[in-house]
Amino acid sequence: MDYAKMRAIAEELTAYAEHLEGAWNVEIGPSGPLLAMMSPSKRHEGTVRRIRNQLNAQLPDSHPGYICENGPEIEHPAIGRMRRPDAVVIPEDVLDEEGLAVDAAQVLAVIEIVSPSNPNNDYGEKLTEYPAMGISHYLIVDPRTGTIEVHSEPCKDRYQHKDPYIFGDSVLFGPWTVETREFRRYGKANGGPQR
Repeated sequence: MDYAKMRAIAEELTAYAEHLEGAWNVEIGPSGPLLAMMSPSKRHEGTVRRIRNQLNAQLPDSHPGYICENGPEIEHPAIGRMRRPDAVVIPEDVLDEEGLAVDAAQVLAVIEIVSPSNPNNDYGEKLTEYPAMGISHYLIVDPRTGTIEVHSEPCKDRYQHKDPYIFGDSVLFGPWTVETREFRRYGKANGGPQR
């Protein structure tokens, strides 16, 4: 199926999801458009907020006019994919444009917080799709294990460089630094760093 047809189906699913209870997400993956219920935990959302706030404090110096936000889908019609990362670094003015998705060519970085229910999505499909989209930096934060991976240097459908970290580290993510001392693991009573 060509991307225009998949995108039309995705838009129909998005309109349908607006009438459903709960929060829903539409993406276009390897098998085409899919509708999935989103139920991120408070710790998941807290981690997204911490990263977003830190990057937004640094972006005026490194990339004026760019912001880190959660929300917009990113798409790459040539490879037939549309994804909704937990957070993206994009030009602020694209949020005022019409349409459903941001062109992947405008995305500097993506951030994914691993879900306990579907970890393979972030470590599998998205780890091949984001470099294929030409996205320079991909941060995977895994609150299940207290680990972090920074991927960079996209080449076709893989990243050529990976740096591992653990919660508590100062993480170098492209030209930015993400402090992870306050990141919380899933299911840990004190939520603190696990070394």
